Amino acid sequence: MASLLSSPPLLICLLLAATVATAMTTTPQLDATVGGGGGENPTAGFVKVDLTAGSFKVQSPYNVPESQRYSYRNDVRQFWVLDTDKPFNTVTHTNPRTEIMIEGHDYSKGVWQFEGYGYVPSGTSGASVMQIHCEEGAAHATVLMLHVYDGVLRFYDGQVVEKDIYDRWFRLNVVHDTDRSTVTVYVDGQRRYATGVIPSRSYYFKFGVYMQHHDWSPCMESRWTNVTIYTKP
Repeated sequence: MASLLSSPPLLICLLLAATVATAMTTTPQLDATVGGGGGENPTAGFVKVDLTAGSFKVQSPYNVPESQRYSYRNDVRQFWVLDTDKPFNTVTHTNPRTEIMIEGHDYSKGVWQFEGYGYVPSGTSGASVMQIHCEEGAAHATVLMLHVYDGVLRFYDGQVVEKDIYDRWFRLNVVHDTDRSTVTVYVDGQRRYATGVIPSRSYYFKFGVYMQHHDWSPCMESRWTNVTIYTKP
């Protein structure tokens, strides 16, 4: 135990987890007003996709047990990763991540939507917390990534989506219209960002923490509850 606690990144992660544990005692308000937002209802006209436990496939560093980087209790999924962690398998050379891939619900046409209630503790930086991934082998890996840098949620590392994301539950809705090749991001029921994207053959949703290429913190963490996938009939 002493050798484990001698790791500064791990100590930071443990401190973050202890700090955010208080948030676990407060269940987020699961409607459009969470975080004081209100506004539009992005899910109007959509139908829920039937998700099972098997739809949530965890990807975490291969060099440590999954239980040291991911937990699921009281309907809250907690993800954390250290900047010294290995990739999620021995083949890829990508950065460390602890994420869930929505499996069995890849899509190639129509309008699809991700909804989830997220929480990012202060101190987490340089991490993707949600993405729309393209099929394996695609010319570009993603059409959307939402990064957190110093409390600001951004489209990749550019356009600001939400200025103050730390230490609060927020409702995130991401709508992907494959026919028009557009994505639209809502935070707390408010439309925050929309843009055209380069089309690909198929897509799937991911969420958690995935270390990026600059301004990362030693430990990165996010928490999610009530993740739902929708599509338009």
